[in-house]
Amino acid sequence: MTLAVRVPEELSARVPVEQRGPGLERDAVRMLVSRGAEVAHHTFRELPLLLRAGDLLVVNTSATLAAAVDGWTGHTRVVVHFSTRGDDGRWAVELREPDGRGTTRTRAGGPAGREVCLPGGVGLVLEDPLSGRGERLWWARVSGAGVPGLLREYGRPVRYAYTERDQPLSAYQTVFALPSADGTGSAEMPSAARPFTARLVAELVSRGVLFAPVTLHTGVASAEAHEPPYPERFAVPEASARLIEAARAGGGRVVAVGTTAVRAVESAVGADGAVRARAGWTDLVVTPERGVRVVDGLLTGLHEPEASHLLMLEAVAGRVAVERGYEAALQGRYLWHEFGDVHLVLPRVRP
Repeated sequence: MTLAVRVPEELSARVPVEQRGPGLERDAVRMLVSRGAEVAHHTFRELPLLLRAGDLLVVNTSATLAAAVDGWTGHTRVVVHFSTRGDDGRWAVELREPDGRGTTRTRAGGPAGREVCLPGGVGLVLEDPLSGRGERLWWARVSGAGVPGLLREYGRPVRYAYTERDQPLSAYQTVFALPSADGTGSAEMPSAARPFTARLVAELVSRGVLFAPVTLHTGVASAEAHEPPYPERFAVPEASARLIEAARAGGGRVVAVGTTAVRAVESAVGADGAVRARAGWTDLVVTPERGVRVVDGLLTGLHEPEASHLLMLEAVAGRVAVERGYEAALQGRYLWHEFGDVHLVLPRVRP
């Protein structure tokens, strides 16, 4: 699926909503709600009014890492984005070029054997491209210190040019984020959950809405055109699998908070259609042809319309809902990207 959509630069959310005016909290963002071709405009604080007792929200507990670290390759400055830790201890990394404005632009990653000097006497050597589809991401071996410690000491959140300034790591953590025992996490925030506050979660629980935590550590999102998602580490715990199945049996709607939650849950569906505890790597690409087997609805941010994201939206909502939603978001001057507004897709109400 492709959309002829150009997002004006002024619709990029340059700072978090809580920095745009006095008294604003994360849940002050706007929320476009789609039910088939019908759209409505809300604020995120109204979410409890749009869900009902027995509905279930699937949330990603992956914590955001301070995944950007300055380095040198020869006499050239680079910024290394640490994306994904492999089972063999290597990390998938992206090398980028400082742009002089506090952010970065793309650059060639290879060749194999390229050495990068990092702070604290840490060294990095590129070994293999992550996939045969491109050379943006490379598997790299790190020596001299563990990567989690390196990121804690010298890292900062990954930031792109549409943002106004650096933000503390806390601005990129969701209320559901839990540190992992091995220090791994997401290179970029699972941003659909950012508008949730502890108060709003408590209100949803008091109204009978359920929460099922899952984990999917997402990598860097600066994908090349039409680059499909690459494998990511995920886990669906036993308790969450049971909650999802109980909600389905009781007629509740399963609403994924973010495309990462969709990918995790749909990767844990067995041949019989039931969700079971599962952990490991997923290379699942959700498309309209494949469809979704568990997820009824989706809460997602507004992002540049790239292929894999649009295909997942179409799988959940249908083509008409996606096209109408993007049209309404542009007409309504919604804000894009991780600090922006959100889009809630719910099943069409049947007469």
